[in-house]
Amino acid sequence: QDFKDLRALCLSQGLLFEDATFPAHISSIGPTLLPEEKLRQIQWKRPPELQRNPHLIMDGVSRFDIMQGEIGDCWMLAALGSLTLRKHFLENVLPKDQGFQDDYAGIFHFRFWQCGEWVDVVIDDRLPLLNGRYLSVHPRTSNEFWPSLLEKAYAKLRGSYQNLNGGYLSDALVDLTGGVQVQFSLKDPPPDLEEILKAADRSWCLMGCSTSGQASRNIELRNGIVQGHAYTVTGAVKIPYKNGWKHIIRIWNPWGHGEWKGPWSDDSPQWDRVEPKYREALLRNKDDGEFWMSCENFQEQFSWLYICNNTP
Repeated sequence: QDFKDLRALCLSQGLLFEDATFPAHISSIGPTLLPEEKLRQIQWKRPPELQRNPHLIMDGVSRFDIMQGEIGDCWMLAALGSLTLRKHFLENVLPKDQGFQDDYAGIFHFRFWQCGEWVDVVIDDRLPLLNGRYLSVHPRTSNEFWPSLLEKAYAKLRGSYQNLNGGYLSDALVDLTGGVQVQFSLKDPPPDLEEILKAADRSWCLMGCSTSGQASRNIELRNGIVQGHAYTVTGAVKIPYKNGWKHIIRIWNPWGHGEWKGPWSDDSPQWDRVEPKYREALLRNKDDGEFWMSCENFQEQFSWLYICNNTP
C-alpha cells in the first residue's frame, strides 16, 4: 500500500481511508484476546470522534506519552519507550509527513525493520474501544495519538492485536531500529555490568530489561516490581554519595505508573545524602512509572538486560 497515493485518492474523493487489509473487525483484534461477549462489544472510533482537537504529536515525543492498555504488549512498549529517547532512530519509525491538521484523510503510516529492510505499514485511524475505554495504548495527554496509532501499525504487521499479547523485548528493539541486540543474564552478569550500562547510555543505545515470572499473571511484589514484565532502562549514572561513588540505574514501567519502593526510589532517604545539583538534575518525584535503583538491586530484581544499537 502506497501511503501518498492512497491519501491523495481519499482527499480527492472527500473520503476517510478505510483499510480493507486490517479492517475494523474482530479479525484484527484476534479471536482469543478477550471473551467472546466482550469482542462483540468493541467499537472502533477515529481520534476526531474521540477528541475535539486531536494531534499526532504534541510538544515532542516522550516515553511519558505511553500508558499500556488492555493488551499485554509491555515488551513492545518498553522498546518504544527507549526509542523515544533516541531521536535518530525515532524519525525512521514515525514519518513526519502526516497528522490531523493538514491533509487529514484518516490514514497514517509507520516503518518497521523486517527481514533485512524497512517496511512501510499503512493503517486507518480507527481505534478499538471497549466500554468507552481504549483497548490499546491510552494517550496520557488525551488528544495525542502517536502511541495508539503506532501500536495499531505494529499489530497489523504481526497479524492482529492478539499477536502483540506477549512477546520478546529483544525482537521489538530490532524491529524499531534495524540494529543489533545483545542480552545479558542478570543471574550471571558480566563483572563490568555497571560500566557496560554507562557506556551503552552514553552511546545512545536502546535498553530494556525484564523480570522473571509468567507474563499472563503480572504479579506486583510488595516492593513495587511487577513479575513477568518488561521495562525500559532510561539512564545509568555514577554519582558522588557519602564518601565514595554510587552507580544508579533509571527504569521506566510502560504501565505509566507503578514504581520500585526500595532504596533510591522517589521518596527514599538515600537522596538526602546526594548533593542538591545532582538531586535536582536526576530526581523526578512523580507517579509516572519511572524510578532509580542501585545496580545491586537491579541485578536482584530483574532477570535480563537487553541492549540494542545500530552497529555491533
